[in-house]
Amino acid sequence: MSRISRRSVPWLHRWSRPMIGAIAIAGAVLTAYLTITKLTGGEVACGAGDAEAVASGCKSVLNSPYATVFGLPLSLFGFLAYSSMSAASLGPFLIQPEGKKSFRKQLDEWTWLFLLAGGTSMAVFSGYLMYILATELQSVCYYCIGSAAFSLSLMGLSIFGREWDEIGQLFFIPIVVAMITLVGTLGAYAHLNQPPPATTADGRIVIPSPDTQPEAPYGWEVNTESGASEIELAKHLTSVEAKMYGAFWCPHCFEQKQVLGKEAVKEITYIECDPRGKNPQPEACQAAGIRSYPSWEINGKQLSGAQEPETLAQESGYTGLDDWKYTIRGR
Repeated sequence: MSRISRRSVPWLHRWSRPMIGAIAIAGAVLTAYLTITKLTGGEVACGAGDAEAVASGCKSVLNSPYATVFGLPLSLFGFLAYSSMSAASLGPFLIQPEGKKSFRKQLDEWTWLFLLAGGTSMAVFSGYLMYILATELQSVCYYCIGSAAFSLSLMGLSIFGREWDEIGQLFFIPIVVAMITLVGTLGAYAHLNQPPPATTADGRIVIPSPDTQPEAPYGWEVNTESGASEIELAKHLTSVEAKMYGAFWCPHCFEQKQVLGKEAVKEITYIECDPRGKNPQPEACQAAGIRSYPSWEINGKQLSGAQEPETLAQESGYTGLDDWKYTIRGR
């Protein structure tokens, strides 16, 4: 009788939990790789050769403002979500049914509800990111698309991977979770949908982030006009053999150039680290131990990230004009 009963159970119901666990583990590995690379200042593998445009677009997406939430890499939250889904899907298998049949059954019910809510939340959030990827970033990111496919698969398996006794749960929980997730997502990214102030209280112009894709080998066009202070600072940086390391597809490198202005940028020593950029010197970047862009090397010290002019002045010992025109503050 038990053999007949087991055969009557659809294969998807028998294997849904292992499938959810496998997909969630794959997602956890993917997001762990992205998180570790981001936190250590490394560079993700995005493709090469004929896929130059795809690679630059992938890197610009992973370095965009949407890749950070509450000051932390978005992939870190993805790792926590995938880890939770894998634990919920595979956890009940650790409970031996002998002597704990009631607890095993209750745990099975609880974790299915969690899987349904978690899968729905992840799918809704991924759907929003796919919308942003297509409409605002307008680029291809295989990591993002892969994670979205994982999330959609988790939601589908959580819905169809078992027989729901209360059909109302199947509609009520996803609807409520989807609404909460959407509201939370819009709130988390609300600051990106509001333009930064044009000027600060001290009259400096705020440099906006680029909203288009970079074009190899130049990236974005630097179009800000340098002031006398920026030009004098740039010449001083060159005199003390300061170097700026960057990549043409790096949005923060572009912001750094914009805050100095196009005239000042011509005066600094800039080293292009991407082999596809203009006058690339990847060997120099490797020799200097550059792990993130932009990076400055000033008086034997490395500074990571886009720097305000006053920071560059302080680190290089500059004491000239300091009437700065631009700032990267306000984001």
